[in-house]
Amino acid sequence: MRRLAAIDAQNYWMSAAIPNNQFLLYGFAGAPTDLDAAVRDVRQRAQCCPELGLRIRDDHRLRYPVWEPRHVGDDQFVVHDLGEPGFDDCLSALTALAGDQLDAARATWRVHVFPRVRDIPAVTGVGTVIVMQTAHALADGGRSADLAGLMFGRPGGVRAVEVPRLVTARLPWRAAQAARWHRVLVRDEEDGRVPRQADSRAALRSNAAPAGAISVRTIVRNRDELGGPTVTVAVLAAVSAALAEHLRELGDDPADLGAEVPMAKAGPRTANNQFGNVGIGLYPTLDRDARIGRIVEDLAQRRRRAQHPAMLAASRAYAATPAPLLRWGVRQFDASLRSPTVTGNTVVSSVNRGAADLRFAGTPVVMTAGYPALSPMMGLTHGVHGIGATVAVSVHAAESAVGDVDAYVARLERALTSR
Repeated sequence: MRRLAAIDAQNYWMSAAIPNNQFLLYGFAGAPTDLDAAVRDVRQRAQCCPELGLRIRDDHRLRYPVWEPRHVGDDQFVVHDLGEPGFDDCLSALTALAGDQLDAARATWRVHVFPRVRDIPAVTGVGTVIVMQTAHALADGGRSADLAGLMFGRPGGVRAVEVPRLVTARLPWRAAQAARWHRVLVRDEEDGRVPRQADSRAALRSNAAPAGAISVRTIVRNRDELGGPTVTVAVLAAVSAALAEHLRELGDDPADLGAEVPMAKAGPRTANNQFGNVGIGLYPTLDRDARIGRIVEDLAQRRRRAQHPAMLAASRAYAATPAPLLRWGVRQFDASLRSPTVTGNTVVSSVNRGAADLRFAGTPVVMTAGYPALSPMMGLTHGVHGIGATVAVSVHAAESAVGDVDAYVARLERALTSR
């Protein structure tokens, strides 16, 4: 049994205070004639992947939790018979699922099947919606997509993560190395060789603690319809326009609007979660072309900074943190505290889930979506997920953060189509 990496253990322990399960939605064009056999087929593929046969054992307060084998079981497959629901009915059911978080000590993932669904985008007639629910300790966005892809017929496997052996005696040396490299980083910032850390931004209405009705919505577009140098940049520019307009109507000044964007870390994977959140400006006062240019520049600066040796040294020092110290740090988190400043006024998480080569009982995948979790300082998040030539732009919002979610989604739809 291998131990959890420090960041994965932190995700596991933090889930008790902030629910952080991921929900990966896949829409398939068609309904299997034998649903039980279709589910058994998915289960058999899951049984062939050791990374899907794990749970967490955390039975020693002085040590990190470990990954423990478990059989893929019936408890990990749930068929939701809603009659003949529409796609929006599935989204409403998904919202309710967020209140039933996984106990990773029992199971780290679960598959929810919604058969005979009408109005799935790009599907004529009825189709099937499948939602894969995963504990964040098991995988980040890219890795969870790889696990789901394997379950739905993508060839290949998902490699186990090689977590370095923990030698806590190295912590003082690694901390000293991190401090030395931090001094180099400061000099490089002053000389202009590396971008400075992104500025914090004033919290706005969208940063309200989630309260009232919680809603999810999904807009589906062809990749070519979005324009922009990349899908992520095109959606960030659209979110800028839509959210700024919406916040102005709610009485906020969005001139300094920014987004928190998860960014994958380079190098060999040493943890199930290998990414960092960066802050970028959204520049809503600029025209679309100028706004896109500034967003591209901000993302490039965040990547340059992430590649500085000081960032790697800091990560190595964190990875050597003794388990009792990290546990103590997580226990200090107080979800009720509010901050006047934030990394971003919304989250925009973007993952390309690969080719449209997935199947459920022979029916092809037509779209995929995801809904980043809300948190005490983030009442509005966006997911950008592509499969094949189809991109889904999703909104996860609390009433306290946006008021009328449908009014905001209508603005976002207009922004996505305006060039």
